[in-house]
Amino acid sequence: MISKTRRSTAPSRQKPEPASAPAKSAATPATAAKPNGSAKAARVPAKPCLPAAESFFGYRFKDPALLTLALTHSSLVYESDPDHPHDPGADNEQLEFIGDAVLGLLVAEALYRSFPASDEGNLTRMRASLVNSRNLAQVAQRIDLGPMLRLGRGEANTGGQRKPALLANALEAVIAALYLDGGIAPARRFVQRHIIAPAEASLFNMLRSEEPFSGVIGDYKSALQERLQATGAGQPEYILADQSGPDHQKRFRIEVRIAGRSPDASPITLASAEGTTKKQAQQEAARLAFLSLLAAPTGDAALPIPPAPAASEQQVATQ
Repeated sequence: MISKTRRSTAPSRQKPEPASAPAKSAATPATAAKPNGSAKAARVPAKPCLPAAESFFGYRFKDPALLTLALTHSSLVYESDPDHPHDPGADNEQLEFIGDAVLGLLVAEALYRSFPASDEGNLTRMRASLVNSRNLAQVAQRIDLGPMLRLGRGEANTGGQRKPALLANALEAVIAALYLDGGIAPARRFVQRHIIAPAEASLFNMLRSEEPFSGVIGDYKSALQERLQATGAGQPEYILADQSGPDHQKRFRIEVRIAGRSPDASPITLASAEGTTKKQAQQEAARLAFLSLLAAPTGDAALPIPPAPAASEQQVATQ
């Protein structure tokens, strides 16, 4: 199993501000019992977009509490009763531990079956690219896992739904919940669809290259830049084509472009994508552009020539 560096996400020990307690439901975790038998309800700053247990990416949970637990961060458990010891089974950290192991097994199995001619070194490198925290966070962003997270007030107010470490850990916890609830089959389907399948073309490209780009999975902006420079197509530019939604729920549409074939030619749009942050949308646009270039014939003739961009669009600095 590939070891991964874990960032601590332990919440601050400051007492949270008082807040009204939500109504009890099947999606509310157990609260710590007080000595006199009473309990404090969780203080939730905003209701998360919890998925229906029967429609979580096409899977119906027999025990919906497992899914709720997988989406519950330790900050919420602490804020529900900061004066009592933290129950290790009340948040998603134990599920994250199991999910890490299940994910490693499923990715190793899929790579073994998809790349039977690859040696152990290549298989290990590909597995590391798929299970690293950066790639898992981007997968979680792509499937909009962030709005489902159940966070304490402090984490929610500091953008916890968009923090890469929290997203990567929650994704592993979700994989564990699928495994514990339905066995290896639903976990395998989820991993195949959302983690392995989107990366297959890039993995093949890594093997074809004499000097494969080790960070291609999870860093498509760098991969696309390398690909374009190798073909003499120049530097990609990321353009903000549209944004919508209120300030706390913005969505951005990014187009990735390269210069036209002549100085007076219109820029060429390679791909466009949406995301809840500009960085996420840039990575997704780069991923789509990178995969389209892999599938296309070599040479400039393979590049599409779209209509000229609207004058109102503004350039987004490459991060």
